[in-house]
Amino acid sequence: MKKTITLKVNGETFNLDVEDRRTLAEVIREDLHLLGTHMICEKGECGACTVIMDGLAINSCLVLAADANGKEIETIEGLAQGFELHPIQKNFVEKGAVQCGMCTSGMIMTAKAFLQKKPHPDEEEVRHAIAGNFCRCTGYVRIVDAVLSSASELKES
Repeated sequence: MKKTITLKVNGETFNLDVEDRRTLAEVIREDLHLLGTHMICEKGECGACTVIMDGLAINSCLVLAADANGKEIETIEGLAQGFELHPIQKNFVEKGAVQCGMCTSGMIMTAKAFLQKKPHPDEEEVRHAIAGNFCRCTGYVRIVDAVLSSASELKES
């Protein structure tokens, strides 16, 4: 059964006809063609599909698209301003927190939502915040460094 929903994604409003069983991650990737939201485990365990919905980091593979009706969604594609990377994206690159890239977008979206709520975190708080995002490449040290550097940079701006 299909339902018409309205999503505001990265500042743009979309009216979509979606089947009740489709997840927000599927709609973001397949209907809106925003491929930065990765679908890895599709069970809410890896965090690769993390987006920000109404200010909260969520696993978009666990949310039905119909349940996101009327919500404001931010994906990794909404962070950069033209060719200017968001400070979190820039710090991930500069600190070497980007390797294979599968976890990166979800990790960055989690970090953004976290830093909006906790702009002056310590290392332990960062590690706790990203605990739901798995990375098999970096060992997390560089990711934590990137988030802490981002906090400092965002604090200054």
